[in-house]
Amino acid sequence: MDALPFSRRRMLQTTSSGIGWLAFSALAQQAAASEGSLFTRPAPHFPARAKRVIFLTMRGGPSHVDLFDHKPELLRRSGQAASLGRDSTGAKLLGPIHPFLQHGQSGQWISSQYPLLARHADDLCIINSMHTDLPNHAQAFGQMHTGSFQFVRPSLGAWTLYGLGSENENLPGFITLNPPADNGGSQNYGSAFLPPACQGTKIGGSQLPELYAALLKKDETPGPPMKNIANPQISPQLQRAQLDLIRGMNQHKLQREVHHPEIEGAIQSFELAFRMQSQVPEVLDLRDEPESVRKLYGIGQGKDQFARQCLLARRLAEAGVRFIEIASPTHWDHHNLLKDSLAKSCAATDRPIAALLTDLKARGMLKDTLVVWAGEFGRTPYAQGTDGRDHNHKGYSIWMAGGGVKGGLTYGATDEIGHKAVQDPMHIHDWHATMLHFLGLDHTQLTYRYGGRSFRLTNVSGKVASGILA
Repeated sequence: MDALPFSRRRMLQTTSSGIGWLAFSALAQQAAASEGSLFTRPAPHFPARAKRVIFLTMRGGPSHVDLFDHKPELLRRSGQAASLGRDSTGAKLLGPIHPFLQHGQSGQWISSQYPLLARHADDLCIINSMHTDLPNHAQAFGQMHTGSFQFVRPSLGAWTLYGLGSENENLPGFITLNPPADNGGSQNYGSAFLPPACQGTKIGGSQLPELYAALLKKDETPGPPMKNIANPQISPQLQRAQLDLIRGMNQHKLQREVHHPEIEGAIQSFELAFRMQSQVPEVLDLRDEPESVRKLYGIGQGKDQFARQCLLARRLAEAGVRFIEIASPTHWDHHNLLKDSLAKSCAATDRPIAALLTDLKARGMLKDTLVVWAGEFGRTPYAQGTDGRDHNHKGYSIWMAGGGVKGGLTYGATDEIGHKAVQDPMHIHDWHATMLHFLGLDHTQLTYRYGGRSFRLTNVSGKVASGILA
């Protein structure tokens, strides 16, 4: 018997469901069209202060009481019993490992281990009242990125791209440089139930080696840090013909199934990958940067992978990438050897981050680029063993600069020894709501219908910290 021209399911859909199915089909096609392009997004909910975000992720939990949260009382009581509940049983308070100094006209307190960053004290808004729900790395890291420590949810970068779209059709709107494979891995830059085109594009791992040894023999500056960006086997014209064939087959399947996000995502991914060939090599090649700029970032001075990533972040921002995330080159999980380990972590990040702020400011980009420095939680004011600190999610520090942030401000506070946020406490949801606000997005309106309910980054809470708006 010859195969039927359509399946039984198709017949039921188009006959017994009748007008109801036709209405659903039209709505599904309309939804697909609205999600089909990241270049046709509506305007922000209100005028934006920032156009883009550079997120500096300090994984491991930097010690706030040793970096940005100056606590003279903790120094005075160092060596005394902690007396902060069962978690601190037998532990003794530990004063700051390195001295704090005041900087800038604002007099911000910053550790002596961040001397170059400290020169930007009047650009920084240091938030000393952050808190999150759990003191475990995987859960806290996931919540920092997605707002949830329990479920797979879209990342902050994906929500940003969903709400604002991309500015450059030849580059991904969301790029993550060398992200860690642990603590959630790809979920930290994934799109979950949002359109697949909103997920972050990973440039790292095998694509981003520390040094291109072969090129170094010819030139002190490595070439583009991305492999397989060009196809040497066939011409662009033949690639275009192949993609047109694949696109046609995918669109034919999409017409049959009406709404299929995975197919839509595949179509957009193929097209973006083809367009990337024209601009990615130029954007990622640092060899055209002046020697003075490379020296500013510390490129060519020892292990400079993070310096290269910071310079790449500026170049990507300049090219129109909406959300860029950089992972720190060192781990901040200092359970022991705190004095030496903290100094090494600061030394690995101080010059590149300070250079990034200097570079953005010199180009007039800092005013509309939101730069964020954050880890998933902080450390305890009491010692773990004799020379380390344990996890502390009840109070810790992050900082933001540019993008409409009020610089030279220390916002919020922990208690007198730095254990718990007590003044203007800022939960992860509040922080996310505030970041979206800088981008012109109302976190209560940035929603996506999935599984019978409307989801948002901030779940059912979140309050914008109006006190840090410039």
